Amino acid sequence: MGKPMVQNLLKAGYRVTVFNRSTHAIADLTTEGATPATSSKQVAEQSDIVITCLPDSPDVESVVLGQNGILAGARSEMLFIDMSTIAPATSKKIYSELQAHGIQALDAPVSGGDIGAQQGTLSIMVGGEKAAFDRALPVLQAMGKNIVHVGEAGAGQVTKACNQIVVAMTVQAVAEALTLAKKSGVDPAKVRDALLGGFAQSRVLEVHGQRILEESFQPGFKLDLHRKDMNIVLQTGREVGVPLLGSSQVTMLMDSLIAQGKGNLDNAAIVLLYELLSNLS
Repeated sequence: MGKPMVQNLLKAGYRVTVFNRSTHAIADLTTEGATPATSSKQVAEQSDIVITCLPDSPDVESVVLGQNGILAGARSEMLFIDMSTIAPATSKKIYSELQAHGIQALDAPVSGGDIGAQQGTLSIMVGGEKAAFDRALPVLQAMGKNIVHVGEAGAGQVTKACNQIVVAMTVQAVAEALTLAKKSGVDPAKVRDALLGGFAQSRVLEVHGQRILEESFQPGFKLDLHRKDMNIVLQTGREVGVPLLGSSQVTMLMDSLIAQGKGNLDNAAIVLLYELLSNLS
C-alpha cells in the first residue's frame, strides 16, 4: 500500500524521500520523482514529516526507535505519522517516546485496500493531538477522503481494530449467505443482486461477494494480514475487558484456512471453508 500512497503524495506536489527494505520499490519511486534514502534515519534527517506504513507492531517499533531509526535522525518539531495497523499500546509507547524529544506523533491507520491507496480514497482514522492532526491534514488529504480525528494517541488504532471486526464478520456473513444459497440450489449471483438492493447492502457484499462468485481470491487484502489484525483486536479486547465473541469465531475460521496453506489468498477465501464443510468443494 505504501507505493501508491507515495505516488499520490508526489502527484500532489510534495517532495518525498523514500526508504524500503526492498530496493526494487525504491527504484520504481525514484523514477517517478522521489528521493532515495539508505535508512529510516536518513529519511528523518531530510524530512519535516515522516510517514511509516509497515506490517506489524515490532516493525514500527524497530523502524522508529531502533538503530538507524527515525528517532536517531529526527529533529525537534518533526511530525511522525504511522499509517500501519498495529497494537494501540505500541502506538502509545511510540507517542510517549517521541513526545519526550519534542516530536509530534499520530497513529493514522487506513482502510480501503490497494484500490483505495491507488485512487487516493483511503479512509484514515487518526489518533493524537489535535494540533498535530491539523498540521497533518493536507498531507493526509493527498492519500485519503474520509479522514477523522478520533481522539488521543492510540485512538486511531482502536478505531482500526473496530473496522477489522466489522469487515471480518461481514465477510463471514457474506460467505455464509452465498454458501447457503448455493447449497439450496438458488443462484448465488441473483441472491447477491437481490441483497444489494436491500438493507443487507454493503461494500463487502459488493466486492467480496463478486470475488466469491468468480472464485477469484487474488489478494486485495491477504488472509494472513487480516488474521494479524484480529490478533490486535483480541488483544485489545482482553486489555480493556470486552468479550469479543464474534471476533473470536471468525479468527478461528481464519486459523483453519491458514493451516491449510491459504493465508496468501484474499480474506474472501473464508468461503472456501464454508464450502468444504457443506460438501460443495
